Amino acid sequence: MTAPVFVVDHFGTDGSGRYVLDGPEGRHAVSVKRLRAGEDVVLTDGAGRWAEGVVDGTEGKDRLVVRLGEVTEEAEEFPRLTVVQALPKGDRGELAVETMTEVGVDAVVPWQASRCITQWKGERGAKSLAKWRATAREAGKQSRRVRFPEVGDAATTKRVASLLAEADFAAVLHESGTRALATAELPATGDIVLVVGPEGGVSPEELALFEEAGARAYRLGRSVLRTSTAGTAAAALLLGRTGRWS
Repeated sequence: MTAPVFVVDHFGTDGSGRYVLDGPEGRHAVSVKRLRAGEDVVLTDGAGRWAEGVVDGTEGKDRLVVRLGEVTEEAEEFPRLTVVQALPKGDRGELAVETMTEVGVDAVVPWQASRCITQWKGERGAKSLAKWRATAREAGKQSRRVRFPEVGDAATTKRVASLLAEADFAAVLHESGTRALATAELPATGDIVLVVGPEGGVSPEELALFEEAGARAYRLGRSVLRTSTAGTAAAALLLGRTGRWS
């Protein structure tokens, strides 16, 4: 079992190599994980910087004292994979973010597609976005990542088209696709942007705009996946084919 991961804002020690993990992360480590002296941990800022440590002891119910090792930085992996995820109903958005984080997606862009039933507006939209970002953080920790995926602001269709135009490989999962994603020619570096539509599908107008931006429609397989699982399945396929899972 690999060492548990905790998120920190800095890596400063007290001068003797002791780092005190406190706050919510410290409370989780001491009171929930019940870590004890001698156990290994990993501390990260979620943006690639991380350090291994060994638990030295605990102080109260929310302070974990760690002997911290050298801080290093994990390089970004390429090609970089961004999934544009149409807003699903209920908590399926968090499910999509959680599983895409686990497989290794680099960025998730929420998309308010024309056929989305869910609407992100005002305070509700802000809360929903915060949930997606919190989910990415927790799933990043659970899957032992030290570089968590970025969850961008909710994008309009026009903004999604711009992302596709800037990509080195742009794809839209769509049942009309005559090309198989499993055989698409992928770049060795740069950016891959993949669009996952809502349960009602990508509209003809949206598909036309995306194709004008340089994206092509691809099919994932014979079966039709739900929007909350299609992105994860496609991401796993692409990451495996690019060698990032090797």
